[in-house]
Amino acid sequence: MLGLKVVDQRLINQGDKYLRSAWRRAAALSCASALAIAAATTNYSPALAQSSGQVGGFTNPSSNAQLLLQADELVYDNDNQTITARGGVRIDYDGTILVASRVIYQETDGRLIAVGDVEILQPDGTRTFADEIDITDDFRDGFVNSLRVVTTDETRFAAESATRQNGEVTTFNNGIYTACNECVSKEGRPLWQIKAKKIIWNGEEKTVRFERATFEFIGVPLASIPVFTTSDPSVKRKTGFLIPSFKNSEELGFGLRVPYFINIAPNKDLTLAVTGYTKQGFLGEAEYRHRLENGVFTLKTAGIHQFDPDAFGVNEIDSTVENRGMIGTTGRFTINPRWAFGWNGMLQSDADFSKTYEIAGFNSTVFENNIYLTGIGERSYFDARTIYYDYQSASVFSRTEEEQAVVLPSVDYNYTLENPVAGGELSFNVFSRYLKRDEQDSRFNGDPTRSNFATPGVDADTYSLTAETEWKRTFITDGGLMITPLVHAQGNFTNLDDGTSGALSATNANLGGDGSYTRGMVTAGLELRYPILFSTSSATHILEPVAQVFARPDENQAGVLPNEDAQSLVFDANSLFARDKFSGYDRIEGGTRANLGLRYTGTFDNGWGIKAIFGQSYHLAGTNSFAQADTFNTGQNSGLETTRSDYVGAVSFTNGSNYSFDVGARFDEDDFEVQRADLAANYTGDRIKWRVGYAFIGSQPAYNYITDRQEVSSAASYEFAPNWSVFGGVTYDVENTFLDKYTVGIGYDCDCFKMRASYTEDRSTNTDAITKEYQLFLSFRTLGDFGETSDEFASTRY
Repeated sequence: MLGLKVVDQRLINQGDKYLRSAWRRAAALSCASALAIAAATTNYSPALAQSSGQVGGFTNPSSNAQLLLQADELVYDNDNQTITARGGVRIDYDGTILVASRVIYQETDGRLIAVGDVEILQPDGTRTFADEIDITDDFRDGFVNSLRVVTTDETRFAAESATRQNGEVTTFNNGIYTACNECVSKEGRPLWQIKAKKIIWNGEEKTVRFERATFEFIGVPLASIPVFTTSDPSVKRKTGFLIPSFKNSEELGFGLRVPYFINIAPNKDLTLAVTGYTKQGFLGEAEYRHRLENGVFTLKTAGIHQFDPDAFGVNEIDSTVENRGMIGTTGRFTINPRWAFGWNGMLQSDADFSKTYEIAGFNSTVFENNIYLTGIGERSYFDARTIYYDYQSASVFSRTEEEQAVVLPSVDYNYTLENPVAGGELSFNVFSRYLKRDEQDSRFNGDPTRSNFATPGVDADTYSLTAETEWKRTFITDGGLMITPLVHAQGNFTNLDDGTSGALSATNANLGGDGSYTRGMVTAGLELRYPILFSTSSATHILEPVAQVFARPDENQAGVLPNEDAQSLVFDANSLFARDKFSGYDRIEGGTRANLGLRYTGTFDNGWGIKAIFGQSYHLAGTNSFAQADTFNTGQNSGLETTRSDYVGAVSFTNGSNYSFDVGARFDEDDFEVQRADLAANYTGDRIKWRVGYAFIGSQPAYNYITDRQEVSSAASYEFAPNWSVFGGVTYDVENTFLDKYTVGIGYDCDCFKMRASYTEDRSTNTDAITKEYQLFLSFRTLGDFGETSDEFASTRY
């Protein structure tokens, strides 16, 4: 204590005792008062199983905490029973600090008064400013004059005055709230703020009530609300209305969605919502969520009676039904840190309801219904799941339910031994799958030029079991040559039941009839790599020639068995050195093959880096698997179906975080003509960001693509003023000379407010029609997000 005017030490000790008792109550009041305003103005968002805690994280001071008082003077008036600290007063008590010009404690009426530039810093970082704080030591009544509060998340509050009555109700007079810190005008005015004549916090009911509130944006009053109430910060889950949202579309009309949250228990809740559409009526939704000790599950339902089905196209499913609905459920539970199981499921009245009405969590074009069990070990992986796909399409000509594959189930297990075997790494993999499909998949019905060129799925019940193992070890010679021998063995058992047999479409595949089939493959491989390092004063270079050879027998039963999981095949620099270039288990690469290539890595002192690869694959002996027909024509026009494959290469340039450039290509083995190419260039600057992409795929007669396909895409954004930016994107079909899609928009982004407005035209799904979409998104920090999307369908191109 500095410069104290006192009579004796007894008075100092007595004053310290009174101040300690009063300060405990004062600190609690100032903290609760400040954060009551935060409760009144913070948007409530329900969260599962969140516990309620102290208001703003304030904790009552410890009974053993030491009080440190610093002041120019400390005066104890025995006649008036007051203790006064004057001049640079600072009180530290259990992590809370009060600073004021003068602090007075009145023993007779139990009041503590802090006057002059009062500031209170709480342990959580919240700062409270006031001209004067006057409270009773029993924490029941008090008065704060000219209050300002800055919380740890930079939300700010102010009030002309605040009073507390009966220990429960705090009233803030002429209060202001904002979450803006950086978005402030030259005059010091925040971008947005809420003003209220009174803000009333009821500690018993844990509610905050706004009276005569006005929302201001850029200093302009936009909305006046006579009265509204929300929960205080100590309440994480409270029954009440949530923020409404808006929707708009050509077929549905304008929609307003109003959700209502019901807090059933700390670990379970129910959200009800009604969306009124001007054209189709009222959509009802209900979602139940329940968190248990080791997981969570949800149950959701929705339904509508459509007023105007004719608003949809004549060939759309939506136009053929009036009463529509769905029920869906999700779940995920943790058995232990390594094992988990869960599910996703949906039943709906028709094939397009959830997508049309954007039922959250169930509106994807391909929705996967599944039940799964997964486990991940240090050197192992297990996955078992049953799958049914819902293909949500508006067209009545879309794939039917009988054409969807049902997986009953699939099991995948992989394990790599921890200890070396013969000095090398030994791994095992087992894969089992049962597929059921009642009708042949006709997913190309919408494109009749391709309908006879592939069969994505056959109408058969197919059971398949595959087991494989691989051993490999790397030796390094004294000269730096890296030698890696490997041995791989794979066996497969397949059973077909109730399937179509014989030749399929134009693929020349001859599908086998009902019965059981076995096949196997043993591969002996050798890889040689010789990395060469050389450097200069300004760069480091690594040149690495790579040679591989894989010897194995011919693939058998290609085209006899269905190809369900190996339909994707892209031969490029990424797959050049793959032991088996097929993507799934239904095809097994056979025959003897060699892969030759060269890798290069360069690092330069100016920050640039280069990676490159170039090479070719050679079919040396046996039957070329990529020239054999299957039900999907996999391998045809891939660049691998000839004895000498096409050349493949890729180059990547980077310069820190600003520039990147990647290009990959496949070249004809005879005349070096480009067969496939991908290019991507990116730049990220302080104010400008852009991306350019180019894709080229040469003609593929085996799939009835008789012409080349080329596409250019680009996207960019430019910050033309602080916080303001414009953005856009475009996709252009070079061969057909028209825009597939383009987007233009403008955005604003600062610490407390985000805005995005855009317009999009898309004809990528139908070259004779245009889909137009307008989007507006607003986000106010701590208040909530507001978004509106409008789309319309135009029947002609321009």
